[in-house]
Amino acid sequence: MDQAKAIEILRETGAFLEGHFLLSSGRHSGGYCQCAQLLRFPEKAAQVLSLVTDQVRGLGITKVCGPAMGGVIVSYELGRQLGLESIFTERIDDEMQLRRGFTVEPGDKILIAEDVVTTGKSTLETVKALEACGAEVLGVACIADRRVPDFALKLPVYSAVRLQIESYTPDACPICAEGLAPLVKPGSRKKF
Repeated sequence: MDQAKAIEILRETGAFLEGHFLLSSGRHSGGYCQCAQLLRFPEKAAQVLSLVTDQVRGLGITKVCGPAMGGVIVSYELGRQLGLESIFTERIDDEMQLRRGFTVEPGDKILIAEDVVTTGKSTLETVKALEACGAEVLGVACIADRRVPDFALKLPVYSAVRLQIESYTPDACPICAEGLAPLVKPGSRKKF
């Protein structure tokens, strides 16, 4: 499997959307990668995520952690493929936290799992929660890396696909200026 085949699977499953979208970052975009559409099909998701597994095997990871909501299933599948424990963080009172009896210990080497990485906001919140427990975060794994070229996380990003989908500040959005497509918020975050 290669990136071209992974993109083909994303298209087949309806994971690519076109329109006018409000991203979790507050930015607007004419394209959106709705990975939940891919994750409906476990075998296809496993195929796509095998590209990530191949990249991270051998890093010495002890656990995989996905921020809720988008990272939960991705974390599970990567944990399954790597034979590791999969946990997740969730936002309580606007702060990412470990709950449900999940723990990390000093010395744990964690891989964060996301569906899509755009601004890294959920990732950075999860890093903060894990490092507060003494864990070391080794990197971020995702189905789709859609960071803009001038944005870099201070962690390595391991992705199945790299997407270049333009995004805009609300005041500079050409889709808003055209007024032809209503703004849709497909993500799960309430505030940004």
